[in-house]
Amino acid sequence: MSSKRVQKLNSLLREVISEVVFADVDNPNLSKFTSITKVDVTKDLQFAKVYVSIIGTEEEKKTSIDALQVSAGYISQLASKKVRMRHFPTLSFKIDTSVDKQIHIESLLKKLEIPSEQ
Repeated sequence: MSSKRVQKLNSLLREVISEVVFADVDNPNLSKFTSITKVDVTKDLQFAKVYVSIIGTEEEKKTSIDALQVSAGYISQLASKKVRMRHFPTLSFKIDTSVDKQIHIESLLKKLEIPSEQ
């Protein structure tokens, strides 16, 4: 599968999974400050890593990821109804640490009094 098709599929899956998580998953352990940032599907389309950004403590992040992992089958089932694919990939949820890294870098730059470019 070409890389452009994989990128389009990743983008489509990110949108659909986000929609399903926020509209249909009713788990009290899922943080309200959760967002799906990225989806990486394997070349054989069997598995997809779903990267999630969660604002909160480490405990809240772990609880939210666990809640998403428990709901992965349900999320896959609902998302597969919205996307035409022969086989919907198995989902695994990972914490996206890029936002935390960006915040850390910005705080270091502020300590050095170097203006950050945006």
